[in-house]
Amino acid sequence: MTELTDKRIAFLATDGYEDSELTSPWNAVTLAGGDPVMVAPSGDRIEGKNGHLHRVDLSARDARAEDFDALVLPGGVVNADHLRMDEDAVAFARAFFDEGKPVAAICHAAWTLVEADVVAGRTLTSYPSLATDLRNAGATWVDQEVVVDGDLISSRTPDDLPAFNAALVDGVAAKG
Repeated sequence: MTELTDKRIAFLATDGYEDSELTSPWNAVTLAGGDPVMVAPSGDRIEGKNGHLHRVDLSARDARAEDFDALVLPGGVVNADHLRMDEDAVAFARAFFDEGKPVAAICHAAWTLVEADVVAGRTLTSYPSLATDLRNAGATWVDQEVVVDGDLISSRTPDDLPAFNAALVDGVAAKG
């Protein structure tokens, strides 16, 4: 099994996240020995679309990509729509690309990456309704359960979580 000992992984989300797209990768990181940290635009907890509550460790305003080894962006329509409108959240996500660190996005989370202006020239997947948005932002969109393009890991839906989690753990571990 791949080990993430001494790896600190930021999870960026807000209210309306897809519960399984947060909890499943969080558990995968934890089981691999990593240290997941919840980052959100505000508040001390966030609520998933199915009512799962998760504590917030750090605000997006105070979070710095340099303090983490990777970023995970869970999906959820409401979550992704609110994150892409939050300047601090978008800047935090963009900083991981500036630093060449792994970013894993699933489902609607790619909206945040479009807003961060980091998808041009990249190949990725997402929930199918984002295909046009991603193409218009300069990306190549493909319909696959998981796509790894350098340090960008993307997936479509909760059905793809096993492949997404494996690619996330392997991608972070490969960075040394």
